[in-house]
Amino acid sequence: MVKHNNVVPNIHCHKKYCESSRGPLKVRLTLNQAGKKKSRRLARAAKAAAIAPRPLKLLRPSVHCQTQRYSAKVRLGKGFTLEELKAAGLTARFARTVGIAVDH
Repeated sequence: MVKHNNVVPNIHCHKKYCESSRGPLKVRLTLNQAGKKKSRRLARAAKAAAIAPRPLKLLRPSVHCQTQRYSAKVRLGKGFTLEELKAAGLTARFARTVGIAVDH
């Protein structure tokens, strides 16, 4: 039970401490942020080049959000329906092989 008029403990530990034998003494620095950014960018480019000419992600339809508040917003849907694929002259199996998302 808390006694007296003390502050409610609500600490926000945003610092990352390096562990050592004497406890957490040094704060871990993120001086390699720019280097990691470059590494991620190069890895994305390498992945895109490896699977070229295919796209990185599946082709998805653009749909409107459902509720009244968000109905003006356009987002990516789950996939094309079988009727839409049939109208385009594609089968569901072939569409999956060429990178088109299918929703049945």
